[in-house]
Parts: sequence; C-alpha cells; structure tokens
Amino acid sequence: MGFFDHLQKGGAFSLQPKKPQVRKVAQARPPATASRSTPSTPDARPRRPQPSSDPSRKVSAVKSRSVSSDADARPAKQRLSTPSRIRKRPTPETRLSSDDDVSDSDTSFEVRKRARTSASAEPDPDRRLRSVKAFSEEGARPFKMVHAADITSEQKAGKFKPGFGAEGKPTEILLQYPSASQRERYDLVVPRENDGFRPIDDIVQVIETVSDNYIPEDDSEEFNNETTGIRRRLRRALAVVSETQFKDAVNDYNEAIERLRANGSLAKRLDTTHRMVLPWVERMLTQIYARTVSPRVESLRQYENGTDNVYGELLPRFISNIFKETKLKSGQVFVDLGSGVGNVVLQAALEIGCESWGCEMMSNACDLADLQQAEFKARCRLWGIAPGKTHLVRGDFLEQQSIVDVLKRADVILINNQAFTPQLNNELINHFLDMKEGCKIVSLKSFVPAGHKIQSRNLNSPINLLKVQQKNYWSNSVSWTDVGGTYFIATKDSARLKAFTENSL
Repeated sequence: MGFFDHLQKGGAFSLQPKKPQVRKVAQARPPATASRSTPSTPDARPRRPQPSSDPSRKVSAVKSRSVSSDADARPAKQRLSTPSRIRKRPTPETRLSSDDDVSDSDTSFEVRKRARTSASAEPDPDRRLRSVKAFSEEGARPFKMVHAADITSEQKAGKFKPGFGAEGKPTEILLQYPSASQRERYDLVVPRENDGFRPIDDIVQVIETVSDNYIPEDDSEEFNNETTGIRRRLRRALAVVSETQFKDAVNDYNEAIERLRANGSLAKRLDTTHRMVLPWVERMLTQIYARTVSPRVESLRQYENGTDNVYGELLPRFISNIFKETKLKSGQVFVDLGSGVGNVVLQAALEIGCESWGCEMMSNACDLADLQQAEFKARCRLWGIAPGKTHLVRGDFLEQQSIVDVLKRADVILINNQAFTPQLNNELINHFLDMKEGCKIVSLKSFVPAGHKIQSRNLNSPINLLKVQQKNYWSNSVSWTDVGGTYFIATKDSARLKAFTENSL
C-alpha cells in the first residue's frame, strides 16, 4: 500500500500499453489540502514535506489490469484475477508554504519543456552493475530477507485467500532470482480486497524483468517465444486458471535461471550492461516497499500538518528524470534533505550506483527507512546488483555534522521544500556558501526570488551564487496531485558574482 501504486497510472507494471504522459502543468494553483492516494497494491512509497491536492477536485479511478488477467482470457468469472482499480489512499493533510513570494512563476528563469524521452538513466561506462559476491559461492549462503510468504501468511494472513480457485491451505512456491542466492517463498494467494499485495503478480513481474534484463539474446527464445516461451505459459496459466500450469512454468524458469547462471551467461549479460532501465528499478523498489513500509504505512499519517514535518512523495519516474537532468553519475554524491522513508536515497544508489545520503528527523519515517535499507541490501543480493553506498541519518539536517560535511562534497542535492516554512528555506540558503562549484540543488520551490538581480546592496547574499533553471514535470509525478507542475535546478556558479564584483571596482 502506498505511493508505488501511483506508478500503475503510468503503466509501469501494467500489461496495457503505456499511456502517453499528459502535459498538464499547474498554473498558479492556490494552496489547498487533500488526502493522499491509496494504491491498489502494496507497492508504495514516501517522502518529506509536500503540498496536497484540492479536496474538491474529483479524482477519477484509473483502471490498471493486474498481470493475473490476460487479454485473451476467459470471462471474468472464470479467470484468476486480482482487483484492477486504483484508489486514492488517505494521507496526512499537508499545506503549501505560507511564503507569499512569487518565485515559482518567475519568467526570468530559463524555462525548458521536458522532452518525451525515456526517464531511464543514461548509460554510464563506469557503472559496474554485477555484484561479484552475489554470483559467488558465498552468495549462496542464507541471509535475512522478507519473503513474500511472510506478508501473506503472517502479517496479513486474514486478508488473502487461495488463488486459482483452490480451497484449504494455499500452495507455496519458490522463485529463483538471477544470483546464486536462496529462493524466495511465495504463497499462491490473492487479496480479498482491492488494495492487497498480489504475490502472483509479483512472480510474473519478476520473471518478465529477469527475461528483459538478464537473458542473453541467444537464450531468449526459451523465455520469449510467443507460443512456448515461459512468459507466455505463465499468462496462459492465469487465463485458464490452472495452478498446475503456473507451477510448471515457474519450475522451468527456475531451472533455466540456474543453468544460465552456472554457465556464466547471466553474469556476462550484466557485465556488458551499464545502466538500469526504470521498470527494472521500479520492480526492485516496489518489492522493498511492499515488504517493509506497506504493512506499516499507517504510521506515516502521524505527520503534523502546518509544520515542516508534513508528508508527500516524488515518484520514481520524476526522480529518474531529475537524475538525467542533473547528469548524476556513479562516481558522484547524492544527498536528499528530508528523505522520509528513504525511497529516493535507495533509488539513487540503485539506479545510478552513486554514494547516496539522506537525512530525516521524523522518528516514524526513520524507523521505516531502516527497514527499507535492510531489505534493500537483501534485494540487491537477490537480483545480483551492486548498488552505491547508502547512508540514512536521523535528525535535523541543519544540525547533523555528517550531513553538513557531505554537503560540501555533494554533486546533486534534492530538497523537497514545497511545504517547508519560509524560515527553514531561508536557513537552508546559508548552507549554499559551503557547497562546491557546480553542485546542483533541485527543489520544488525556488530559493531565488523572481526577478532577482545582483546589486551592491545584496552583494553578500548566498543566492547570488546560484544559476537557476525552471523546468516542468508531467502529471502523476508527485503523490499529492495528478497534475504537473514546475521544479527548479540551481547550480552553484560564482562566475556572475565575480564578474559583477570586478566590474564594480
């Protein structure tokens, strides 16, 4: 349950063709409060201060078919099907900053419309995706992780029923990941309600992700043949509601993965790959969130409205685009100030492979972030991926010395400051003095007022060091509204201030 369910609006995990993104840009919308969305799967996720949508705005439910339903399946009553409608999930009320400046509409900024290109990161020749340990004998040793069966049999046992029309105790099935790791345990069950975890869908999506990103072309026929391939057999089993056919297809997949790993084919494919495409990243992050935060998502509603400690989330596609716009690379440092449950920190470490830091002061979010970080390491081991190092710090990011120190060497800093109070935004500005040249600061509210010019009377202001670009984001990029909006990338560039000073002498 949570923000990852918003991803299905964009078709990230749907079997339907991806819908074109709608370029609806927010135009000076007044501050308002609203509820956050409730997704239809437990795939979710959170962050720090954010604005919320207008409660009077009618939110239409978006249909997103589960992988448990096939296009050529039998009538609905004869099919294995999990719920297909996405519903908005209540979330803590939030409010916009009370700051009344109009910097968000400053026409002096360079405005560029985002091109309709893939949000996936650009290839990075220095990025090494494969975890050598995960593919070694040492990687085969048991390690702690949250199995899918742990969710359905322990945490929420009463919310599931056996799949494929079965009765009695659900069937357990094991799923092999590309590395030498232990297999994950799944119960073949479906949720009783529309917002439950869908383990059968998860199995199919894992197999499809592995097929797309790990299997060499010479071996792809076994997985992708439109008649006899493992992917097609899985969908046919769902269409005819056959547990036996489904289990047989998964068993054949497991054997194929074991064989391809043993002969080195999977490792060879990873070693020639220098980026993770967004659907791959989303699948891993979704699994992590579903097993850690989703069962405890209610605790995130304890954020206090009207303070800096309110809640909202930037969604993975938007974050991935930010990585592209800032040209973040594996050898660099990323910092998220107000990191919530750590989603963006984990995404940077996974998708880019960079050193990734986050700081959060709300204890409930920090507790969930710790759970996510532990499961993140386990999931990376399952998938055989070597991520960047992650650091999640508790406390006020203005006071934590480790954060103060890392800001001095950061390459990209994300500050989700839309709902920060003016006082906090002003305090943050003073830290720009210590940031290195070329550091990029991404925010939803500009730190540079509209029409600002360097003058003798403001010569000592830190904002004179910033060169700002205003950019647009698409609809379904943030958790609190379905429409698009603007964000800002400020680059520390002392050249203008230096030129002004020299010309004034």
